[in-house]
Amino acid sequence: MKFFFLWAFLNLPVAFAFNPDSKNHITPPYLVYLKSDYLPCTGVLIHPLWVITAAHCNLPKLRLMFGVTNPSDVNEKNVQVVASEKMIHHPQFSITSIDYDLMLIKLKRKIDFNDHVKMIHLPFRPAPVNSMCTVSTWAYNLCDITKEPDSLQSVNITVIPQNECQNGYKTHSIKDNMFCIGIVPGRRLPCKEVSAAPAVCDGILYGILSYADGCVLRADVGIYASIFYYKKWIDNTIKNN
Repeated sequence: MKFFFLWAFLNLPVAFAFNPDSKNHITPPYLVYLKSDYLPCTGVLIHPLWVITAAHCNLPKLRLMFGVTNPSDVNEKNVQVVASEKMIHHPQFSITSIDYDLMLIKLKRKIDFNDHVKMIHLPFRPAPVNSMCTVSTWAYNLCDITKEPDSLQSVNITVIPQNECQNGYKTHSIKDNMFCIGIVPGRRLPCKEVSAAPAVCDGILYGILSYADGCVLRADVGIYASIFYYKKWIDNTIKNN
């Protein structure tokens, strides 16, 4: 246990480094920036025509940006921008709950794959406890959050047991279709980060962030929709649309 907390502490500079001039973070090729006239979200490319994100990211006038590292840089190279054809949230999702918080977005055209844009695989089992996962999203310069986020950030943290997560989030019911990643009990530090960060463990997309009381890029505990439990819905939605 002591080793785990030491490891986490040593890795926190990545999460704490909200540096708008950072050059060290390369965008994972599966990561998608969901730009809208309201707030942005993070998405993940799982099919040449489909992106998955959280259902609470039902955004107006959505544009999907692939291969982008700094959304505030209009001159960034290797960026593809594609409009959405339709957005399909899970039929049991409600804005009053964090349950069933997943949405699929169909693109108007197939994306062009290259070194900067690639799909990610979906899981064949739930995320094992103590699995090491990478959580990635964009962060804002806290001195000016009126602009687009300008810093891509990633943090490596582990899946925690369901009971530990429940102890940290007593007002939420942590169900089998959810799992939690972070350091218990969590520091609950404020920050400004783009919603719906994905959790990728061993190259597999295991979760999409539904809720966090704090900052997941600083390793606070987040509650994620477990992709494994939604595989049938994902497959059927893509097949029927």
